[in-house]
Amino acid sequence: MEGDPAIVALGALFARIASGLGFVEGAVFVAAALFARVGATAAFLPGFGERALPLRLKLAVAVAFTAAIWPAAGPLARPAAEAAARAGFAGVLGLILAEAAVGLILGLGLRFMVMALQLAGAIAAQATSVAQILGANATPDPMPAIGAILALGGIALAMAAGLHVKAAAMMIASYGAAPAGLALIPGDAAAWAMDRAGQVFSLALSLAAPFAAASFVYNLALGAINRAMPQLMVAFVGAPAITAGALLILWAAAPEILARWGEAADLALIDPFGTR
Repeated sequence: MEGDPAIVALGALFARIASGLGFVEGAVFVAAALFARVGATAAFLPGFGERALPLRLKLAVAVAFTAAIWPAAGPLARPAAEAAARAGFAGVLGLILAEAAVGLILGLGLRFMVMALQLAGAIAAQATSVAQILGANATPDPMPAIGAILALGGIALAMAAGLHVKAAAMMIASYGAAPAGLALIPGDAAAWAMDRAGQVFSLALSLAAPFAAASFVYNLALGAINRAMPQLMVAFVGAPAITAGALLILWAAAPEILARWGEAADLALIDPFGTR
C-alpha cells in the first residue's frame, strides 16, 4: 500500500494543496499590511482623499493603489507580515497599527501641501479685503474664494502631472525609510510634524506675498490721500480699487503661484519624511 502510485499521487496532491493554502495565508497578511499603509495614505491624498468623494470610491482607490504597489512592495512587507502571523493576534494588530501610522505620516505630508494653498488664499483674501466677497465655496472646507480657487487649481495641476504615479512610487520608496512593522518613535513623529508645519506656513506666506505687498501699497496710498483730503470718504473710493487689484493680481500671479507650489509638492512626494 505504501508504494501504491495512487496513494503517492494523492499524498503529493495534498502536499501541494497545503503549500498553496500556506502561500494564500501569507499573501493575506501581506495584503493586510500593504492596505493598512496605503489606505491611510489614500485617505489624505490630494484629489483622491477629498471629503466630497464617496467613501466607496475612496475604498476603491485604496484597493487600486494596493494592487499597483504589490509587485514591488509585497516582498518588502512579507518578512514583517510572516513574523506578525507567527506572533498571533497581538503581532498582527501591532503590524496593522504601525503600518497605518506610517501611512498617516505620508498622507498628512501631502495634505499639508493643499493646506498651504488654502492658507495662502486666506492670507491673500484678508490682505486685500475680499475675504467675504464671492464666498460661495466649491469645496467642503470653509475658506475664502481665493483659497478655494488656488486649492482646486493645485489639485488639478497635481493630477495632470501624474499624481497617481508619483504617489505609488512614494509608497514603494517609503519602505526603504520606514520598513514594514517598524513602529514610529513619537518624538521623531512630533519633530516631523513641527518641521512640516513650519514649511507649510513659510510656503503659504511666500505664495501670498504679491497680495500682501499690494495691500501694503494700497493702505499706504489710502493713508496719504486721507491726510491730504480728510473730507473724502477714501474707504468707499478705495474698496472697489483693492477688489479689482486683488482679482488682477490673482489672474497674473496664479500661474507662478501654482508652479512654485507644484515644485514644493514634488519635493514632498520625493522626500515625504524630510530626510534630505
